[in-house]
Amino acid sequence: MPPNTTATTGDTATTGATSVKSGRKKGRKARLLVLVLVLALIGGIAYGAYWSISTVRASFPQTTGSITLDGLSGPVDVKRDGYGIPQIYASSDEDLFMAQGYVQAQDRFYEMDVRRHMTSGRLSEMFGKGQVENDEFLRTLGWDRIAKEEYDTKLSASTKKYLQAYAKGVNAYLQGKDGEDISLEYAALGFTNDYKPGKWTPVDSVSWLKAMAWDLRGNMQDEIDRALMTSRLGPQQIQDLYPRYPYSRNKPIVQEGRYDELTRAFQQNGGTGASQGTTGTTGSSTPGTTGPALTSQLAGLYKVLDNVPTAVGVNGQGIGSNSWVVAGKHTITKKPLIANDPHLSPSLPSVWYQMGLHCRTVSDKCQYDVTGYTFAGMPGVIIGHNAKIAWGMTNSGVDVTDLYLEKVTGNGYLYDGKVRPFKTREETIKVAGGASKSIVVRQTQDGMPLLSDRDDELVQVGRKAAVNTAAPDRGDGYGIALRWTALDPGTSMDAVFALGKAANWSDFRAAAALFDVPSQNLVYADTQHIGYTLPGKIPTRSTSDDGSIPAPGWDSKYRWTGFIKKDQLPYEYDPERGYIVTANQAVVDKDEYPYALTTDWGYGARSQRITDLIESKIKDGGKISTEDMRQMQLDNSSEIAKLLVPKLLKLNLDDPDVRQAQKLLEGWDYTQEADSAAAAYFNAVWRNILKLAFGNKLPKELRVKGQCLWVDKIDNTGPLDDDGKVRECGQRDADQAQPDGGDRWFEVVRTLMDKPDSDWWKTPKPGTRTPANNRDQLLARAMIDARWELTAKLGKDIDTWNWGRLHRLFLKNQTLGTEGPKVLQYVLNRGPWKLSGGEASVNASGWNAAGGYNVVWVPSMRMVVNLADLDKSKWINLTGASGHAYNAHYTDQTGKWAKGELLPWSFSDKAVDRSTSDTLVLEP
Repeated sequence: MPPNTTATTGDTATTGATSVKSGRKKGRKARLLVLVLVLALIGGIAYGAYWSISTVRASFPQTTGSITLDGLSGPVDVKRDGYGIPQIYASSDEDLFMAQGYVQAQDRFYEMDVRRHMTSGRLSEMFGKGQVENDEFLRTLGWDRIAKEEYDTKLSASTKKYLQAYAKGVNAYLQGKDGEDISLEYAALGFTNDYKPGKWTPVDSVSWLKAMAWDLRGNMQDEIDRALMTSRLGPQQIQDLYPRYPYSRNKPIVQEGRYDELTRAFQQNGGTGASQGTTGTTGSSTPGTTGPALTSQLAGLYKVLDNVPTAVGVNGQGIGSNSWVVAGKHTITKKPLIANDPHLSPSLPSVWYQMGLHCRTVSDKCQYDVTGYTFAGMPGVIIGHNAKIAWGMTNSGVDVTDLYLEKVTGNGYLYDGKVRPFKTREETIKVAGGASKSIVVRQTQDGMPLLSDRDDELVQVGRKAAVNTAAPDRGDGYGIALRWTALDPGTSMDAVFALGKAANWSDFRAAAALFDVPSQNLVYADTQHIGYTLPGKIPTRSTSDDGSIPAPGWDSKYRWTGFIKKDQLPYEYDPERGYIVTANQAVVDKDEYPYALTTDWGYGARSQRITDLIESKIKDGGKISTEDMRQMQLDNSSEIAKLLVPKLLKLNLDDPDVRQAQKLLEGWDYTQEADSAAAAYFNAVWRNILKLAFGNKLPKELRVKGQCLWVDKIDNTGPLDDDGKVRECGQRDADQAQPDGGDRWFEVVRTLMDKPDSDWWKTPKPGTRTPANNRDQLLARAMIDARWELTAKLGKDIDTWNWGRLHRLFLKNQTLGTEGPKVLQYVLNRGPWKLSGGEASVNASGWNAAGGYNVVWVPSMRMVVNLADLDKSKWINLTGASGHAYNAHYTDQTGKWAKGELLPWSFSDKAVDRSTSDTLVLEP
């Protein structure tokens, strides 16, 4: 039976940033607004200095006329449309990428600078002692060291040449500029330290791929959570919370695919293979790693991880992306269509930067004619199309990380009965306004950093912690080490440039094979064909280990056994059904593939909904248009509502106010529009179901900070009440707590609906209220609690309720807009926007049910590529091209994005010329 717990506090409200409307207005009124805000900023900082309007505008990019750049071999045209999106035209590859570096620095250098300081563990140089702990952890991971090794030993000569050209362009922009000439944020930093931006290097760009890989690293979060659950839940209970993937209901990506001779050998062998491992989560612990040693170390490790800044998005259950491709036989144009919308945590500016990179004449000297979404700070295009092909990406979720509990002995660690010495290096962290700090990083012989060294409390706990009898004696304590594919040098930067000039399926597959981390689902289309491939450096494990929970580092049989060969990874080409959908669901049926890719797929709610929408359009010969693809991206249907609402409507409720709320669900079509009162009430009911059935039974390490319970005593901490219980408060930030309400929880509840007397449906007696003893009683109580929760949040009159009032998006500058003075946050941040959509819907404006209703991840961009006429493709970004507050293009796309609109996406020379508002010529 789940642990006996009683809730004693309400929810912690999620607070947002102060609202500021987008600064697109022109003229005297807008200039006065900026001036007033800047003066208020200085007054708030209390330095007594005077900032004029010229300080704010000094960093805005020059977008017309001409600029001379040393190093160019010929003139380069930069044509910007009405949204400030640049299209660059050059006559050589080096000029093209040099101009890309210059233009991105014009719009986004502060963002680029912060990112490179993050990837190299040097945030303290910009922001002072408050970032030292983050820097210690990032230095331990050593992203920049791996990037340098990658640059020196792995990347092709042409890739190095392009990286050097890009860096040259960034540095050309920086030349002769002070901080306030580059960005408003530098002017603000100037009041607290004397930081000056340094030159850009090629390694700064390569390091960004490591940060991207970190945020898309797979199941490490689940690995930690499962291990933490063992303090309060048994193996079967944990398995209940991690059900097996529903292959029969939610189809995997690859259904007609090929795995070459590997599959045939596997199937001929009866579907067995030594490399397959297990394919479902059992919830049981790896021998020898349970107990206080593991629990305490992982709880402390989570605190460290939670403080590390995100690069491209949060890494939690439920977050994902959508991408699908439809063959010409099912489209109005008779040519393929591709849609893509990666789901990432919202940031300001958006992580994406739209641009086109065009050679005036494609030749051996100048090979690129490509457009799409780039990362500021990195050359090339990540997602988009060229003149021949288009591609999209979603996170595959394959398991490329493992945590190991290591037994520390003296200056070494135990491995197969012998003590091996750690590899060590010393790192010095410079701190703005303070003394430098030195740390020692320890690694195992196979390159795994000891993460637990970065927290003194973890070190002390490790020395005292107990483990199961199967583990070796404690010795000098225990630590946590990380094995991760991105800690090996690779060739992903080569892949970016190869994708940009791929002309067909063969080129595309060869380019994708270079993309080793992060492992992504790649969909493909040219004018005649569609396809899918899974690239990446994906480990194989012994049959003793499925990678679902931390393993004992002292036993070699839990180490990785190798990597799946690239020609043995799943792919699909021109499937008979005529479409391919990837939305973080299982890549391939577990019975048809010999390798265990992960135990933690997304559970397929979004992917199957997209599949159903496609099937409904093409049945009886129907055809799909670009507009249909856009409408599918905006689908707000709630799959869990379809399951639960019929049950909720059958419940007899005594309270007339609750019955009034219940009636909102009658006739509701399960769509979560921003103006829907039914969506607001249902999602509040869903949240309360999760809290009552599961949240109040999870250990404190997974629950929201500030949510306190009286629970059965499991250790010697805390005062007891009269019933022998101890008060225990949650420890996790609201946007990362559990149960988060993602499609894993859809599956958990779905499997329990046929078990109305399951212990999960039972709640203890909270004060004078009657406890729930079965499913219907718990559902009824959730409806009551939701009614009064929304009464407190939205008012008693349900006619005023709507989902958008709860489900709001705030955009925050990721540095000073988050940690800076309130008045500076006011200057830099924007919002709120009231959004439609919801958790695990196709329009995935995600919210964490444990923490509140505010939006915590979003479709970070949307695109639809039309292979019949590339100029009829559409795109949108979350924010805008500019990273400069009060620039017209700071958030000029956000309003349209929130409404689900797309912008024209010009590609041909004529279309670009028609859409051009400003032209800048970069001259040698």
